[in-house]
Amino acid sequence: MTDLFSVQGKVAVVTGGGSGIGWMIAEGYARAGVRVYIASRKKEELEARISELDGAGDVSAIVADLSTEAGCNALGDEIESREGSLDILVNNAGANWGAPYDEFPESAWDRVLNVNVKGVFQLTRRLTPLLEKAASQEDPSRVINIGSIDGLTVPDLETFSYSASKAAVHHLTKVLAKKLARTKITVNAVAPGPFQSRMMRVTLERAGDAINDMVPLRRIGTPEDMSGIAIFLASRASAYLTATVIPVDGGISGTR
Repeated sequence: MTDLFSVQGKVAVVTGGGSGIGWMIAEGYARAGVRVYIASRKKEELEARISELDGAGDVSAIVADLSTEAGCNALGDEIESREGSLDILVNNAGANWGAPYDEFPESAWDRVLNVNVKGVFQLTRRLTPLLEKAASQEDPSRVINIGSIDGLTVPDLETFSYSASKAAVHHLTKVLAKKLARTKITVNAVAPGPFQSRMMRVTLERAGDAINDMVPLRRIGTPEDMSGIAIFLASRASAYLTATVIPVDGGISGTR
């Protein structure tokens, strides 16, 4: 059973890995023996996170802008120059935007969908050849897309492009799962509820107690909650699982 859930020796790319959910996943992988590449636009943030491990894991930082095809390809080129194959791709990089209905700008759609949806597709496509090289029938390569419960249920906040983009991520996950299944690559999505992250920081500061009361399990998610599902989805224990969207939300989406 230990081997069934092991990810020791695998290689992973985690986008948006410098903070929040991305770092929860990256740190969990690193401490479980995965060689991890974290990517985002902020070099200082990435390096600060790596220093927190204090040598307890193998993590490297790559600066990348995943809102453009050129940025996705540049990250792919860098990974290809360092690794002959890739076991795990976690598409976590994301953008959010909140504004009243009557004032919601066009730029909010362009920015959010470019990162949250188009970037997922473009980076997955660029790294597919490396994922194929690591894949086997017994232990497929993994693509793990980070969606949101805002793509499953209607949010209270006026984040129109964000919730639409996450619903698109969930469906794109299923489309890519069908496309890549023959190449022994599984594609699944995680739909987080409230976790401590940069996107959620202000909301939790203003309404943390109310959010805890809204969650059936009466708390927000912890780093272990997120790293646990990410490790499961990267291990042989999930080898027969693809095209799924898994809520990790303390029961919110299942009880609304």
